[in-house]
Amino acid sequence: MPNKVSISRLKLTDFRNYAAAALALDERHVVLTGDNGAGKTNLMEAVSLLSPGRGLRRAAYADVTRVNAPGGFSIFAELEGMEGAVEIGTGIDTTDESAARRLRINGTPAKTVDELTDHLRVLWLTPAMDGLFTGGSSERRRFLDRLVLSLDPAHGRRASDFERAMRSRNKLLSESRFDPSWLGGIEEQMASLGIAMAIARQEMLGLLSRLIAETRETTPFPSAALELSGFLDGQFDRPAVDLEDAYADMLREGRYRDAAAGRTLDGPHRADLLVRHREKDMEAERCSTGEQKALLVGLILAHARLVGNLTGYAPILLLDEIAAHLDEGRRAALFDLIDGLGGQAFMTGTDKSMFSALGERAQFFTVAHGGITKS
Repeated sequence: MPNKVSISRLKLTDFRNYAAAALALDERHVVLTGDNGAGKTNLMEAVSLLSPGRGLRRAAYADVTRVNAPGGFSIFAELEGMEGAVEIGTGIDTTDESAARRLRINGTPAKTVDELTDHLRVLWLTPAMDGLFTGGSSERRRFLDRLVLSLDPAHGRRASDFERAMRSRNKLLSESRFDPSWLGGIEEQMASLGIAMAIARQEMLGLLSRLIAETRETTPFPSAALELSGFLDGQFDRPAVDLEDAYADMLREGRYRDAAAGRTLDGPHRADLLVRHREKDMEAERCSTGEQKALLVGLILAHARLVGNLTGYAPILLLDEIAAHLDEGRRAALFDLIDGLGGQAFMTGTDKSMFSALGERAQFFTVAHGGITKS
């Protein structure tokens, strides 16, 4: 069983519909119930901002601040983390024109938001993700990279550096500046970063696929068969240096084609995550809506277990409307699986009775009109 990371105190100021809110918690799971629009997901979004990035809604930071608030928003959390007890504060000050996110850890300004991964990993599943298998490939890449980031915190930096280099190359090509030494230097950088990104994705999927295969008999959810496609397919058994050379050659040979297209047509930014329902041997996008949701739930829970196994600390799970559309037996089995991961989970729903199978394993709160009360 991995060690538990748990939030003991959460305080919000001018965040979404909360002028001010505070939660005192213990190590148990957290169930938030209330009407639609009461602010349950807003609370989960605040917890998601204890990880790098823009949270589970991917909202612009300025848009997260409560309407008519005099300044920005702030989130403060006390938790027992991967390096012991820690206090984390984050938010923005809208009086600052840049509206950049600020982060303090134990009262000290952090150099980068990546430092959050030293203390906790946060995973989430929301209704907005229900169309993951039928939507565009960009959403699946984003989902995949978030899974990689929870295991390899450097992945986000590599991805942003790759995007920056690619924008520089695209700009040179759009201006018909085909200087071979200048372009060659950028393309070598793209090759190094791009192959590192692709290998990290492949390694994570390999680990996750093995864990899914090993545990498929112990879960009520269907298991997913996972594959990456669209970039150097079938070549990742070669040494990394050979892959970098192959990608650099691809970029060099594609300069005029990419200039005509106005974008770089080959690279890890074009890859797609392919998911199949293993038991039915069917592409996920062809499965029923219910089967797709069950596949996604099983995939998130398997990844949470993988994070716990590899880091030694169970991630915090944010599961929005997780019990909806499940019968009583499936809900009970789901809660047992969540509890068995060894971490703290935040769950939302409109009806408290849907979570009765959790019993004393959870603490219950009612959310209404921008306020939170224990129930």
